[in-house]
Amino acid sequence: MKIFEIDHPATQEFKKKKLKDVKLNIPKNLHFVSMDFTNKFSKQYLIDKGFDNKKTFFSLLGVSYYLTKEENARLISHLFTNISPGSSLVFDYADEKLFEEKGMPNRVENMVKMALASGEPMKSSFTHNEIESMLEKSGLLIYEHLSPNSINELYFRNRTDYLSAFETIHFIHTVKK
Repeated sequence: MKIFEIDHPATQEFKKKKLKDVKLNIPKNLHFVSMDFTNKFSKQYLIDKGFDNKKTFFSLLGVSYYLTKEENARLISHLFTNISPGSSLVFDYADEKLFEEKGMPNRVENMVKMALASGEPMKSSFTHNEIESMLEKSGLLIYEHLSPNSINELYFRNRTDYLSAFETIHFIHTVKK
């Protein structure tokens, strides 16, 4: 199995330095690909690192809210152009309440403020219909959609501490037709 770790060039260098600092050996099947998703996505970067168009699993967790709606649509469209049917994508996205929900105790509001203060503002949120339409245009079907309530029920139901799913964050698993 080949693994491609794609991230912003500065973030990727930071990660690689941390791995080197703790003297972890990088497996030969792990490929680092530096890319800024706010610019045009180029699959050629992946191909140059050994990517082929076999059935693929993509994970874009913690990415969508830092891109505009247009950048998200472009990334997913380019990512799934000429990709084998059955390939899938897992990602999270913020719903339309992101910029108005405070959360408990103000954690959603604080997350948005901290992202802005760090220089990486959250730029997008989606309705379910917007996500569904964007994915459909890229030839993707929703296999599973977990709302914050579903995430709480599945993963946080029996917790006795304060941890719970974020009030505005959804998880989605899509599959190429």
